[in-house]
Amino acid sequence: MARPVTKTDLIIAANGQFDKLWKLIDFMTESEQTGTFGFEDRDKNLRDVLIHLYEWHQLLLNWANANRKGEQKPFLPEPYNWKTYPQMNVEFWEKHQKTSLIDSKKRLKESHSNVMNLIETFSNEELFTKKYFPWTGTTNLGSYCVSATSSHYDWAMKKIKMHIKNNKCCESDQ
Repeated sequence: MARPVTKTDLIIAANGQFDKLWKLIDFMTESEQTGTFGFEDRDKNLRDVLIHLYEWHQLLLNWANANRKGEQKPFLPEPYNWKTYPQMNVEFWEKHQKTSLIDSKKRLKESHSNVMNLIETFSNEELFTKKYFPWTGTTNLGSYCVSATSSHYDWAMKKIKMHIKNNKCCESDQ
């Protein structure tokens, strides 16, 4: 799928990949949904992956909403930058170790809806014109939205598919 470059493409890609993600999750057995990923250091299960997506939605929502109100805020919260954000991801993981799988699903569905509502409030020009907003730096708001939605959903599906494949592989070895 080509990276979206219009508001319409962004909405279609984000909702389409989100739907694919949920179809994949719904296809998983209960043991796959609650099992541990045998290949991952940080995101060790489905809950961790869903919470990761949820937290990146929160980054986008907080950043865009604050800057729209005139509160200058960077996308990544202090003390993080694009070189140090992996540690932020670890902190997200640590923060949610007591979050249930059911709650992570609920949070992600709600945050996806909130992100889509946010996207709807912007015009195509506002989303995809580079430097339209001073707070987006040298890029455009749409790129941040793509990264927090369809691209991130692709990342999640790859992790989940690898987990499913590893489970099937291990089951056939028994």
